[in-house]
Amino acid sequence: MKIIIAGAGEVGTHLAKMLSNEDQDIILLDNDQSKLDAIDNNYNLMTYNGSTSSFNTLREVGVDECDLYIAVTPFETRNITSCSIAKRLGAKKTVARIDNSEFLQPQNGRILKEVGADFLIYPENLAANEIDMAMAHNWARYWGELHGGQLVLIGVKLRGESKLIDMQLKDITFARHDFHVAAIKRNNETIIPTGHDELKRDDIVYFITTPQFIDEVRELCGKRKRVIRKAMIMGATRITSRFAQLYSEKYDLRIIEQDRAVCETFATRFPACEVICGDARDIEVLRENNIYQYDAFLALTDSSETNILSCLTAKEFGVPKTIADVENLQFFSQAENLNIGTILNKKLLASSRIFKVLLDADESNEKFLMLADAEVAEMQAKPDSKITKAPVRNLRLPFGMTLAALVRGESCELISGQTHIEPGDYVVVFCLSGTFSKVQKWFS
Repeated sequence: MKIIIAGAGEVGTHLAKMLSNEDQDIILLDNDQSKLDAIDNNYNLMTYNGSTSSFNTLREVGVDECDLYIAVTPFETRNITSCSIAKRLGAKKTVARIDNSEFLQPQNGRILKEVGADFLIYPENLAANEIDMAMAHNWARYWGELHGGQLVLIGVKLRGESKLIDMQLKDITFARHDFHVAAIKRNNETIIPTGHDELKRDDIVYFITTPQFIDEVRELCGKRKRVIRKAMIMGATRITSRFAQLYSEKYDLRIIEQDRAVCETFATRFPACEVICGDARDIEVLRENNIYQYDAFLALTDSSETNILSCLTAKEFGVPKTIADVENLQFFSQAENLNIGTILNKKLLASSRIFKVLLDADESNEKFLMLADAEVAEMQAKPDSKITKAPVRNLRLPFGMTLAALVRGESCELISGQTHIEPGDYVVVFCLSGTFSKVQKWFS
């Protein structure tokens, strides 16, 4: 598949790095040569210096043979213009990054599709919805629903209260068959486990299960339900703005921001929110605003370091749920190991959505990049594919790959060694980053 990424900013560069491991024909386009130089020699892709809205440039990079054109510059009008030109020149599918919620309205989205933007990616909107999901399921580090919610992917950090600590997976699965441990995050390493792997204290464990067994997984992990009504937000950023726009009536929100002009703007735009001018890094400010009375603390400033440290401080005050926006991927693994609850990253969220458009141009496939170094996909087994040739225990699957669950018709089931996958089944697959092209071959 030929993919052109227009824009070598944070999202574009991250996408290019991820896709370069997937045996795709990738071209990264930008008019800033220094951004291209930073990635040119280290990854399996081509770079091209030129304007993303130039007819000549797009013709030179072969947009007429492009299967997917992704415009992710920081400027939404440029992205839409670029997609429009690419589509008219022959690109099969286009994706545009936007930062305006007005474009998401159905009547406006239809107009944008007519001009050439097939899919719209709004990272701040994805982040706002992710925060709401994290607060609704606040006992989990990660929560994702697959195949219309028939399967649920849950990431939980094991503490001293968990009954699963020091148990081998083969002993757990022998006793019960209502969940599957699909991945383990331990320190800075992601493990795709076998039956001989043992769960340890402070592991982040990723379970796949069905809705009726969610409470059982929660109890085994030693977690309890909480209802979140009051949330304190540090930083009046674009994510904060979108979250307040969507959920200010659902939650009692207090926003703390240093910039007085920004505070005045937020107070006018979101009258349902309480906006405080102050520095939430200051412990005295947190005390004055009664942080210990809040159910959740959201650190959404533009500084990953500030967000991480502020969540640690909020935890010391006894706030049950903390959420940090960590956009610097260098800090992502370290942040996962700390006691700061849920971690957001717009690049991973945007990449996840774009991957759903990408896989073999098959929109029934879904891929979620919930970890910096592991991937999970929902893939359909094609007729005569290798994955259908024998029961799972006899398939000799490659290292770093595990099959967690499948959807067959209207029913869902967890996969065991005796499971025989049939053509048409939707299978949830976990694998380490960089191995996904091997996984695809088993299903094609």
